[in-house]
Amino acid sequence: MARGPDGKGQAQGFSLKDELFNANTVGDLAREFAVLPGFDPDRFMEKAVPGLAPLGLLERLDWLADCLEDQLPGDFPEMAGALEAAMPPVLDPSKTDNDFGRFIHAVPGILAVRHGLDGHRDRALDLLEAATQRFSMEFYIRPFLNRWPEETLARLGEWVEHDNYHVRRLVSEGTRPRLPWATNIDLDPMVPLTFLDALHADPTRYVTRSVANHMNDLSKLASDRVVNILSGWQTAGLQSAKELDWMTRHALRTAVKRGEPAALRLLGFDPDAKFAVTASVLPNPVKIGEGFTLDIELSCSSDLAAMVDYRIQFHRPNGRDGEKVFKLKSAKLSASKPLKLSKFHKLKANASTFTLHPGPHTLVVQVNGVDRATVPFDLVD
Repeated sequence: MARGPDGKGQAQGFSLKDELFNANTVGDLAREFAVLPGFDPDRFMEKAVPGLAPLGLLERLDWLADCLEDQLPGDFPEMAGALEAAMPPVLDPSKTDNDFGRFIHAVPGILAVRHGLDGHRDRALDLLEAATQRFSMEFYIRPFLNRWPEETLARLGEWVEHDNYHVRRLVSEGTRPRLPWATNIDLDPMVPLTFLDALHADPTRYVTRSVANHMNDLSKLASDRVVNILSGWQTAGLQSAKELDWMTRHALRTAVKRGEPAALRLLGFDPDAKFAVTASVLPNPVKIGEGFTLDIELSCSSDLAAMVDYRIQFHRPNGRDGEKVFKLKSAKLSASKPLKLSKFHKLKANASTFTLHPGPHTLVVQVNGVDRATVPFDLVD
């Protein structure tokens, strides 16, 4: 279950903020900073640990920065040097993905923004370059993009060719127009495209995933341009066909949910293709807390690629009906053999993201982004 950095919404009995920030993890941070002359790890622990309890996840990061700052030099260049001296080894450079680092190592980013943004831009960017090799600085580069856009973009341009893939990823992730939970940036969202053009050929999935997510963000603003760029990357052949195929599907996932024809065609699914589709929902009516089985049969007169999804249009008492798209299957259809699909769909009584209400609902079957069949059903208590 995906969660925000406030630590809310966790499954019962689990607290992300307590998992990330506790006496053990703060103790690790204290031992790292103990290498600094005059730093008292016991004093740090005595202040830091008791103050964690009432705070949310991001508040805990700020609190740890406060507690460390008490024992760091007040002059920012000296502070930055101390922070770098206390950093753990860089994340394993032999890995290529899923090596995000530890949240306790976000502290240098907080202090870079807090003390380096206005008067020590270049030294602060040096600190972020070092720190992101331990924990992603994607949140902390964004204030610099807002305060010093030209200078920060120039530094990002250098980092595109950095030998550490975490620094390269920061170029893409830090400039995403819709980075979850992060500060908004004033930058024209099309400006980083020059960086993505280079980074799409990166050999590490950690970077290419960021590029694909960035492109998905852009697709919500300029879908046709994203399709054109992805098509150009296919023609350029700088990335392996398999990886670029994965990136393209990941980058166009929102456009595909919206049934945008250009995106579907780039993925090989023709919206104008002719299909015969029948669908049923059983049982009908459906009880809240139970579920239904969706049966679909597709046929066509020639061999075709089909992307099959379905939407549920949810009834709301206030009249503002909601809608959600669910993925089902992508397949090659043969003209000689219909495709039969079946799926059980659970309708949870207490879903964390929305509340179900009794009343008339509608299920719509989409094939290649086009509505092909509609099935009304009733939801009852």
